[in-house]
Amino acid sequence: MDQQTQNTSLQRLQNVERRVVRVLDIAGGVMEEMTNPSGPRNDLVKSLCGEFMQSIKDIQVTLREEIKSACEYRPFEKSDYNARIANEICFHKLEYVLSRLHHLQNTLDHYPPSHD
Repeated sequence: MDQQTQNTSLQRLQNVERRVVRVLDIAGGVMEEMTNPSGPRNDLVKSLCGEFMQSIKDIQVTLREEIKSACEYRPFEKSDYNARIANEICFHKLEYVLSRLHHLQNTLDHYPPSHD
């Protein structure tokens, strides 16, 4: 990667970083609106959620482009990123199911056995 390309890439990544901060601000705004004592304003929540989703998509596109340009030695399509993320998500889902089963077992342990 030449120096000019590297500088441009760093600038794009810095821009992504700013957008990530903005996305977190948007999420905070939605959370704040949801705790509004008079109830959330649906139009504001809808607007913020739309902006949040569009920003996430934009960030994803930019990061994909950066990954493609940084990994010229390895085609992006052969990246194991998606598989690793899917595996991590499944792992967390399994952990959650196991915790719920453990909670259920604890609940059952607190009841005396029934004698029919």
